Amino acid sequence: MRRSLLTALAVAICTASGVAGYQHVRSGEGGWHEIAWPFPRDGWPAGRAFHCDTAACGDGVEVYVRPKIGFCSNCDTGVADDDEVDRVADLDLMSERFAPLAPGQLIEVADMHGRLRSYDLRMQDGSRHTAVGIAVSRHCDLLVAVAHGRGAASGVQRAALEFLKSREMSRWMTLAVDGG
Repeated sequence: MRRSLLTALAVAICTASGVAGYQHVRSGEGGWHEIAWPFPRDGWPAGRAFHCDTAACGDGVEVYVRPKIGFCSNCDTGVADDDEVDRVADLDLMSERFAPLAPGQLIEVADMHGRLRSYDLRMQDGSRHTAVGIAVSRHCDLLVAVAHGRGAASGVQRAALEFLKSREMSRWMTLAVDGG
């Protein structure tokens, strides 16, 4: 009996500490729901993936975000140009066929600076989506995000940025880059 009680207590403590240590977005907050990371393994750890239903995000938007620790090509300037966003923002995980719609712009997310750029993305099934690539950095560490949807670039960008700038996501991104 005593051993069972101790085992149950140990399981409860481990479960509670695991839940407390893993910051997550509450299901359904603003229409966003966490989904499974849909991409095969590569040289970086899997990130987090989210879907926003069409009622909250127009034509529906998905966002994929992950840290790439030690990956920044220039630790002093961070993400300095659009070529770097094209190279690091994980667009190629969705499709190799993407083309920029316009020059990128400076951005700040979770107290990290970098760039954002919109793309025309042709999916494997031939359908067209709009994508937004985001790359921000702190020191030599990157945080990248890519969002895609069927709507206009401005709508996909707005939905993705509002989500990434939410308190819960900003906290998680900061912890992910800081190694927490």
